[in-house]
Amino acid sequence: MMMPVVDPQTALGAGKSFAAPHATANVAAAKKAAKQFEGVFISEFLGSMWDGVSTDGPFGGGQGEAMFRSLMLDEYGKQIATRGGLGLADAVSRQLIHEQEQHHVG
Repeated sequence: MMMPVVDPQTALGAGKSFAAPHATANVAAAKKAAKQFEGVFISEFLGSMWDGVSTDGPFGGGQGEAMFRSLMLDEYGKQIATRGGLGLADAVSRQLIHEQEQHHVG
């Protein structure tokens, strides 16, 4: 079976100019998700650092510290990410936006 020949100009709308596809509505959401991801990553990183630190002793927080340490580390991770972090958020947001654009085109 032969495929019909299609004129590119006719298929594109007879010379109309088209803007490149973009996901402007999702850029802010992608950047926000990337910052959140970086905050979680930093929290997990800090959590593994603090695993070996004991909560008992004369200056330790005891059971209270053990119970709330994960909350403290989550907040540390958010604050570090908000203040520039490790640079992961920029790379992740670029990749998310790229994937959105590819999905939009394809």
